[in-house]
Amino acid sequence: MVKEQFRETDVAKKISHICFGMKSPEEMRQQAHIQVVSKNLYSQDNHHSPLQYGVLDHRMGTSEKDRPCETCGKNLADCLGHYGYIDLELPCFHVGYFKAVIGILQMICKTCCRIMLSVEEKKQFLDYLKRPGLTYLQKRGLKKKVSEKCRKKNTCPYCGAFNGTVKKCGLLKIIHEKYKTNKKVVDPVVSTFLQSFETAIEHNKEVEPLLGRAQENLNPLVVLNLFKRIPAEDIPLLLMNPEAGKPSDLILTRLLVPPLCIRPSVVSDLKSGTNEDDLTMKLTEIIFLNDVIKKHRISGAKTQMIMEDWDFLQLQCALYINSELSGIPLNMAPKKWTRGFVQRLKGKQGRFRGNLSGKRVDFSGRTVISPDPNLRIDEVAVPIHVAKILTFPEKVNKANINFMRKLVRNGPDIHPGANFIQQRHTQMKRFLKYGNREKMAQELKFGDIVERHLIDGDIVLFNRQPSLHKLSIMAHIARVKPHRTFRFNECVCTPYNADFDGDEMNLHLPQTEEAKAEALVLMGTKANLVTPRNGEPLIAAIQDFLTGAYLLTLKDTFFDRAKACQIIASILVGKDEKIKVRLPPPAILKPVTLWTGKQVFSLILKPSDDCPVKANLRTKGKQYCGKGEDLCYNDSYVTIQNSELMSGSMDKGTLGSGSKNNIFYILLRDWGQVEAADAMSRLARLAPVYLSNRGFSIGIGDVTPGQGLLKAKYELLNAGYKKCDEYIEALNTGKLQQQPGCTAEETLEALILKELSVIRDHAGSACLRELDKSNSPLIMALCGSKGSFINISQMIACVGQQAISGSRVPDGFENRSLPHFEKHSKLPAAKGFVANSFYSGLTPTEFFFHTMAGREGLVDTAVKTAETGYMQRRLVKSLEDLCSQYDLTVRSSTGDIIQFIYGGDGLDPAAMEGKDEPLEFKRVLDNIRAVYPCRSEPALSKNELVLTSESIMKKNEFLCCRDSFLQEIKKFIKGVSEKIKKTRDKYGINDNGTTEPRVLYQLDRITPTQLEKFLETCRDKYMRAQMEPGSAVGALCAQSIGEPGTQMTLKTFHFAGVASMNITLGVPRIKEIINASKAISTPIITAQLDKDDDPDFARLVKGRIEKTLLGEISEYIEEVFLPDDCFILVKLSLERIRLLRLEVNAETVRYSICVSKLRVKPGDVAVHGEAVVCVTPRENSKSSMYYVLQSLKEELPKV
Repeated sequence: MVKEQFRETDVAKKISHICFGMKSPEEMRQQAHIQVVSKNLYSQDNHHSPLQYGVLDHRMGTSEKDRPCETCGKNLADCLGHYGYIDLELPCFHVGYFKAVIGILQMICKTCCRIMLSVEEKKQFLDYLKRPGLTYLQKRGLKKKVSEKCRKKNTCPYCGAFNGTVKKCGLLKIIHEKYKTNKKVVDPVVSTFLQSFETAIEHNKEVEPLLGRAQENLNPLVVLNLFKRIPAEDIPLLLMNPEAGKPSDLILTRLLVPPLCIRPSVVSDLKSGTNEDDLTMKLTEIIFLNDVIKKHRISGAKTQMIMEDWDFLQLQCALYINSELSGIPLNMAPKKWTRGFVQRLKGKQGRFRGNLSGKRVDFSGRTVISPDPNLRIDEVAVPIHVAKILTFPEKVNKANINFMRKLVRNGPDIHPGANFIQQRHTQMKRFLKYGNREKMAQELKFGDIVERHLIDGDIVLFNRQPSLHKLSIMAHIARVKPHRTFRFNECVCTPYNADFDGDEMNLHLPQTEEAKAEALVLMGTKANLVTPRNGEPLIAAIQDFLTGAYLLTLKDTFFDRAKACQIIASILVGKDEKIKVRLPPPAILKPVTLWTGKQVFSLILKPSDDCPVKANLRTKGKQYCGKGEDLCYNDSYVTIQNSELMSGSMDKGTLGSGSKNNIFYILLRDWGQVEAADAMSRLARLAPVYLSNRGFSIGIGDVTPGQGLLKAKYELLNAGYKKCDEYIEALNTGKLQQQPGCTAEETLEALILKELSVIRDHAGSACLRELDKSNSPLIMALCGSKGSFINISQMIACVGQQAISGSRVPDGFENRSLPHFEKHSKLPAAKGFVANSFYSGLTPTEFFFHTMAGREGLVDTAVKTAETGYMQRRLVKSLEDLCSQYDLTVRSSTGDIIQFIYGGDGLDPAAMEGKDEPLEFKRVLDNIRAVYPCRSEPALSKNELVLTSESIMKKNEFLCCRDSFLQEIKKFIKGVSEKIKKTRDKYGINDNGTTEPRVLYQLDRITPTQLEKFLETCRDKYMRAQMEPGSAVGALCAQSIGEPGTQMTLKTFHFAGVASMNITLGVPRIKEIINASKAISTPIITAQLDKDDDPDFARLVKGRIEKTLLGEISEYIEEVFLPDDCFILVKLSLERIRLLRLEVNAETVRYSICVSKLRVKPGDVAVHGEAVVCVTPRENSKSSMYYVLQSLKEELPKV
């Protein structure tokens, strides 16, 4: 009997849909059990029991463990609670519906309460509403249309009354500008109102201008009466569901009091009394205000007083629902912040995100992490202290009863032990710390559950926050070890993005056998060696492992028999403990037998003859010299033939993450995940053993520059400074050639920045030449384990130019960067160039500039994390329901089709072997040739190769492959056949096998067996690369965008001095795309010209596209004064128009002036000849003729 995963409901019916609506006052009364009227919480007697008809009345449920509910008689765990209600003396606006109330008031007539639409419009909209299957967005669009139509009308089509604007005014107040009319509208009500002030105006002239500002205050009572009078046939046009509530329900007249269980009273032992919940206190305030208003109304107090109390009651009702209201007047603001209903639900700590979607869990542990290369990559070391607390409920059965008895006898304090027993018949848990454990062990029966400690071999989930992608939580196998930290193999750092500077990680222990199996198969480390984003290996060798492997596989690494055996012995552990390692024959026999490091390394891939792995790889290393392949003088062309390393030294490209030419990736694709993980575990043991025996450390000597390096550095600096001085001199004398689209200053900055950046790069190259090859930082940079040549150059030679926002340090103190330099200085040192190295030490000004650049980096990182985090959350939320189905489509949870076939080809990105292609055919063929030499078979000729392959591909087994994939194979085989033909033609080999010497037939040979195996392998790999139905492709897509987004630099560094390169990149650009920004910061359209080699044609197109202003093509624009007239004369420059290839003449200018916003009529513009246009201004009542003429002269150049 397994642990139950979920409970069947007791209800026989299934919920079909949920409808949200407002409760009417009558429904509230029906739902509630009592009316709450008393403002006091407890009775004043000695018992201090909750007062009847008070807010804590026990008929609304119970909040105490030992007290049953007075309505249903159930205890705290079973009673759901019962509602009460409060009747408000005066209606109030509901803060949540306030916007909706204003919306409805804008749509109805404030006199007859009908909707402000004509009969025809009503019919048209009602017909549209009756359409079946209207979506939410269509309804929202309709509401917007209806609202706009109503707001444009200011006279009611039914009663003829005038309707002004309705708007919010202050906190929870609505006003209606009823008396702000224009002369055309004559409304009897408005006229009567204005007439009543005539006498007052006669005596006091100041009243008249204020009359237009008179407004009608729409208080909740007025609005409620208006809403009650809205005809039933108009309610659907307000886009309200008449079944879910009427407009009058939007105003609060009755308030529901929630059950006690959601606002419990906390009894504190320290001081006598209780701590009441915020909601309870707010409710008592509302009842108290209610009583005050009631007394004032009965006693006939001043209206002003009642209005103030009413406003305060409204505010308290609003704070009860949402306590974060803005705009509360100071005299009414609450002294203490409370949590309203909205605060309980919304945000990260709210009910949904804080308690339902994400919650704290049992059976989890958290502590600091540390490295342990002796663990396999799928293991995690758990401290004994943690293992004794985390338990797994194991059922007692025939196979494990003796082991379980042993655990029960050990109890909770000895590991491995058990903490609890749950007997099958009683279902009661017994704690094993106390009582007779021996007796309990003997009484164990099949079916009992023992909550045992975590033991070796248990499956646990391991997670590091922030969980940016699915590989941030994976399943490991537990190994219980002493000490107090979680330990794991460093190869697994990359997916978690973990380091050991104090990071903490979480561990979860699944509680059922099914969960354990699922975790191991789907989330196991071995099953997630590659990232689902693009199929690159993520779990691979890092840092010391890379350095160790690099030094081990160098040309000049040799071992005698004892040393070789000692190093090889380090891999004989765990499941490899019993294997028989066959030491290969020594590479050097005389004068002493020596084995190379490459031979030792080969045993990582294939430690014994029983191991079936035959890996094959040919790839360029990091320092490949560019020619000769395996004869590269840097020994950086890696050749592995049948699991034997023939040439090349190991580096990040062949062992590290992020490359598909990786040894572990080849093992994973050709031999499976177990072999790849085993090889990685062997490397993680062997490399540190070799490295610690050889010794590898960094000292001050490693970063001390030699005389040659210092000399080279000074020569570089002098040459660079000289070049910069020449540029500055050219600027000062005006001889600097400007770059297109840049000012002289910008051009100078670009040239100097380029020159100074080159200095650092050349200094790095000098370091590479001058430093000894045993230099530790250099070794690390060469093999890619840590650091780069620029880091070395900064430590030894020169720190280089400090860039701030992608350019040199800007001027701050009155045209200079710091007071230590002259004003307007453009020298490298004054603008942030650091000539010293970290070894020689920085001068104070250099140090300051370096800090500026460092600070910018830190700020950037902090801002970026928040931006990308929120962006990823939004992406995940919008894509999380997308899933690939069994018909190969990608659909959302509502069944909408997003893609007809995932990614257009239905392939899983994690299974792509090449870059954006499912297979790398050349590598597969090389591998098949090495694994199946087929020496006795005759080779196929060019034609035989093509025909044989086509006949094999017509078999039924290949029907499952897409045509596009089969075409790719055919194209590849055709290429191979052409190569065979070329080779045979070159050496004069015939196809009938009679050419001598016979050895020539070995060149580029492919036999029928090899071809068949090749095509079978391609088919199998293609079928394995299909996306599995049920994959959460949406979440995977969101994580694949969000996770690298975190690594991107936030700010977009504009390429200084290159005008065409000012493009928004990085995080800001992704934000623009995801937010669908209407106005993007740097819009660029690239258009190909039809005649792309004709500069005249290009100028013509440019002239048509570019915005041309009148001021740019006119010789002069001047005013002309005559005795009886004045006008503006525009003289066009025909020469400039011809050079710019513009299709502009005096008539087109006249047309442009008339259609511009200058309010010039066609009669005011006269054309004289080809190049003269006269514009005569018009006199207006507001300003003088001279002013009109001047403003026209100012605006004309901008036409």
